[in-house]
Amino acid sequence: MGEEGGGRSCGTTKELQKLKQQAMEYYRENDVPRRLEELLNSTFYLQPADVYGHLANCFSTFAKPPTIHRIVGKNVLDGLGLSTLQVEVFCTIQNFPKSICSVVIPTHFEVQENTVPELVEAQEAERRLAVSTAVQWVNETITEELRGLAPSSQAEVDCMLRAFFANKVQEEKERKALEKSQEDSAGSVPPSQILPPPPPPPTKKRGQKPGKKDSVYIEKPVIPAGPAEPVLCGSMAIGAVSLAVAKTSAILGGIPLYLNIALLKHNQPTPPKAENKKGLNGNKRGQQPVTGKMSHLGCLTINCDVMEQPLLLIQGVCANLELELGTNLHLAINCAGHELMDYSKGKYEVLMGTHKNAAEMVDLYVELINKYPSIIALIDPLRKELLFTQDSEQWDSICNALGSRCYVIAGTASKSISKLLEHGSISSPRSHGLIIKHTNQTTMSDLVEITNLINSKKHIAILGSTEGESSDDSLVDLAVGLGVRFIKLGGLSRGERVTKYNRLLTIEEELVQNETLGFNEEHTFFYFNEDAKKALEAAATAAGELLGPREPIFPTEVVEESARS
Repeated sequence: MGEEGGGRSCGTTKELQKLKQQAMEYYRENDVPRRLEELLNSTFYLQPADVYGHLANCFSTFAKPPTIHRIVGKNVLDGLGLSTLQVEVFCTIQNFPKSICSVVIPTHFEVQENTVPELVEAQEAERRLAVSTAVQWVNETITEELRGLAPSSQAEVDCMLRAFFANKVQEEKERKALEKSQEDSAGSVPPSQILPPPPPPPTKKRGQKPGKKDSVYIEKPVIPAGPAEPVLCGSMAIGAVSLAVAKTSAILGGIPLYLNIALLKHNQPTPPKAENKKGLNGNKRGQQPVTGKMSHLGCLTINCDVMEQPLLLIQGVCANLELELGTNLHLAINCAGHELMDYSKGKYEVLMGTHKNAAEMVDLYVELINKYPSIIALIDPLRKELLFTQDSEQWDSICNALGSRCYVIAGTASKSISKLLEHGSISSPRSHGLIIKHTNQTTMSDLVEITNLINSKKHIAILGSTEGESSDDSLVDLAVGLGVRFIKLGGLSRGERVTKYNRLLTIEEELVQNETLGFNEEHTFFYFNEDAKKALEAAATAAGELLGPREPIFPTEVVEESARS
C-alpha cells in the first residue's frame, strides 16, 4: 500500500517538475523574469499610491498591439428616419474583445420632395435592399477578411476592401450576362429603337448674304437628362468599414480623426469692398417680412418675385449682425442647374414662368456677380448633360467670363470619385474645383488619392455631405485631415447637422491651442481666358503696377507659410 502511494507521489513530483520547467522556458522566452525584476525595483523606489494600478499601466506597454476582432453592421435610422448603415469595430485588446467605435454612413439616395407615392415606395424598397445587403457583406465576409489586421494598417485594409468590391462587381456582371443569355435563348429580344430624325438646319433669314454668320443665339435640341451612375447594391459597406477602421486607429492612437487622416494623406507621395445695405431684413421699407418654410436640407424656402430677393434678405441679416459681406462673410450659390431645367421647353426656369437658354444663363450669372461681388462661388451653374452636347461651350463661356472673379464648382455635374480615379482626369466639366462625397465604395485611400489629384491640377476640393445625414460628425474630421478648401454641410438646423458645426468649432479650438491653425482670408481665382488675363496685365502695367500670376491658395500652403514666418 505504501509502495503504491509512493509511486504515485513520485509520478506527481515528476509531472510538477516538468510543468515548472515548461513554465520557466515560457516566461524566459517572453523575457518576463527580467522585466518583472526591473518593474518591481522601480515600483519600490516610486512607491505609487495605487501599486496595482501602476503595475497594470506598466504591463500594458508590453502588451501586443490591438487587432481587429470583428466588425458588426447594423440597420439604423438617419436624421430623416430612413434606413442607413452603422458599422461597429471590436478589437482584441490584452486578450479580450472590446468595442472601440462605430460610424454611420449616409446613403446615396436623394430625398425627393413632392414626389408621387409610388416612386417614394420604390425608392424606399431600394434603400432597404441596399442597406440590408451592406449589413450582410459586413457581418459575413468583410469581418472574416479583416480579422487579425491592425487598425493602423489603413492601406492594407482599403486594399482588401477594394478587392472584395471588385469581386462583387464581377459577380454582378456575370449575373446580368446570365440573365441576358437566358432572355435571348427564350427569344425575348427587344425591338430595335428608331432614332429620331436629325433636327432641320436653321432657316436663312431674308436678305442675309451667303456665308455671313448669324450673331443670334441658335436654339439647339435639348437632350434629356442622362441616367445616373450605377451604384452596386450594398456598396456603402466599403466606405463605412474604411471610415470605421480609420476612426478606430485614431482612438487607439490617442489622436483626433482629422490628424490620423492628415498623416495618412501626407505619408503618401503628394504633388509638389462691402456691398450696400438695404435694410435690417433685406426688404424695402413698408414691405411685409419674408416668411417661408425650412426644407429637409436646412434651407429657407421662400417665394421670390425677383432673383435678388434672397440676397437682399441675407444683406439685411448681416447688417443686423454687424457682419460685412465680402469681408466677414462670403457667399456661395448652389445654382443646381440640373433642377432648373425644364425639358419640355428646353430651357432653364429661373423664376416661375421665366425661362432662359444656356447663353442667357451665362449673362444672368455675370450680371449677378457684378451686382454682388461677395459671391465667391457658383455651384453647378448649368446642368450636367450639357457636357455631352453641342452646348458644352457654355461651361467654357461661364468660366471665361467669371473665372477670375469667383469659383465655378462642379457638384452634381461632376462624376463620382470612383469614375474620376478610373479616368485619372478632372477636366470635365471645366471648373475651378469639384465637390467630393464620402459614400458607397469610397475608402480613405480613395479620398487621399482624389484630393492629391485635384491639388496636382491646382483645383480646389470641397467635401460635401449627402442628403441622408446622421449625427456622425466624422465628415468634418475628413475635411480637415484632407486639407480641402471648403466643406459643404447645408443649413444650420437639426441635430445631425448642428453636431458637425460643433465639431468644426471644436477642431478650430484645438488647432488654435496647438498653434497650428492656418488662416486664409483672401480668396484668389485663376484665369481660364488667357486673352482676358493678358489684357488685365497690360492695363496694370500701363498703370504702373504689374500684376503677378494669380494662383489658388490651399490650406496646406497657408500652414507652411505661417510656419516659415
